[in-house]
This record gives sequence, C-alpha cells and structure tokens, in this order.
Amino acid sequence: MSDAPKKQAAEHAVRMVRDDQIVGLGTGSTARYAIEGIGRLISEGLRIHGVATSVATGKMASDLGIPLLDLNDIERIDITIDGADEIDDAFDMIKGGGGALTREKLVALNSRHRVIIVDESKLVAKLGSTRALPVEILPFSWARSSRLLKDLGGDAQLRRIGGEPFITDNGNYILDCTFGPIEDPPKLERDIKFLPGIIESGLFISIADTLVIGFEDHVEIRNRK
Repeated sequence: MSDAPKKQAAEHAVRMVRDDQIVGLGTGSTARYAIEGIGRLISEGLRIHGVATSVATGKMASDLGIPLLDLNDIERIDITIDGADEIDDAFDMIKGGGGALTREKLVALNSRHRVIIVDESKLVAKLGSTRALPVEILPFSWARSSRLLKDLGGDAQLRRIGGEPFITDNGNYILDCTFGPIEDPPKLERDIKFLPGIIESGLFISIADTLVIGFEDHVEIRNRK
C-alpha cells in the first residue's frame, strides 16, 4: 500500500485545526504528514501552538516553524492529531510502535478533541490481531515485568535497537507483548496498569473521538458514539 491514504487522512485532519488553538502533535509516520500540513498552514498565516508527544516530533515541529508549549504550562489542549497501530470498531486502539505511548496518552487525555488518522490497514476486528502491544516499563525491574506480563498471557519481548535496549524519551524500556486477539481490551489495560514496574500500556481505551481513515480513492470520517 502506498502512503497516499495516510497523506489524504492527514490533510483532512489538519483542516479541523483553527486559529488560536493549542494542538497536540502525534508521533509516527502518519502523524508526520499532519505536522507537515500544519507547518505549511503556519507559513500561510495559521496561528496555533503545538504540544509535542516526543522529542522527535518536537524537533520536526520546531524545524517547520510551529511554536511549542510544555504540557505543564497549559490547562487544556484543544485538539490532538495522532495515528494508531490498530483501531477497532469501538475506537479502542493499540499505539506505541514508535515508542512514545506514554507521552501520547498524556497529551490525548489532556485534549478536548482527539483525532486519529489511519489508513485502512489499521482497522481490525480485535486489537492484537496484527500487532504486539507495547508496554513501557522501568529498566530497574524489566525482567520481572516481563514475567508478570507473561502471567497475563502475553509473550513479552524486550524491544532492542542494534542489539541494545530501546530507550524511550522518558528513559525507560519497552516490552512488546504478543497476546493474540484481545477479547477484553479495557480489562487487559487495567490488569497491566496494576503490575509493579509498569509505566504505561499501549492500550488506548475510550480515547479516540474522531477517526479519519484514508483509502486509496477516498477518505472516511467516523465519530465515536
């Protein structure tokens, strides 16, 4: 599949941004197209401030002339545009393929309107059908966290880059956990969050408000009921 559906979805999402808004800027290949679109609109006169969900997104936004704010300095974000690794019919998601799941979730939860942009390949009947579930964990106890996640039914593998553990922007590790199709995502999210040493899971439950889906020949917009 080409990147055209991602680009089309991003272009539609960017049209929802208005002057004087605070905009959450997602992380990942699809969100990057939205950030590029916002940067283009700023060069044409759009007035907004962004809140980045990762160091990489912050650098990209700065390079494009998007003024940034720190999450700690604001009360609320007006709209966040981000991608997803999987999303089901209930608008529940798996995110974290890029390793920014904790900051992505914090920004999303602080937003009035959460817009998720995907291509049709990210639509699934059940979460976990095509992707492992990322879980951010403390390095100090990563091996124990791995065993505890396996007790929940997940095959937990430490994410590595070049043979070394992948380090998140928060200085933590990520376990990619293969559960297979997840029958009850809200329960699994709660069970994972109760485990010691867990920072955050890549299950995003009841967070997405608007889904913008890019197909090869059109874009579809769905709103969560």
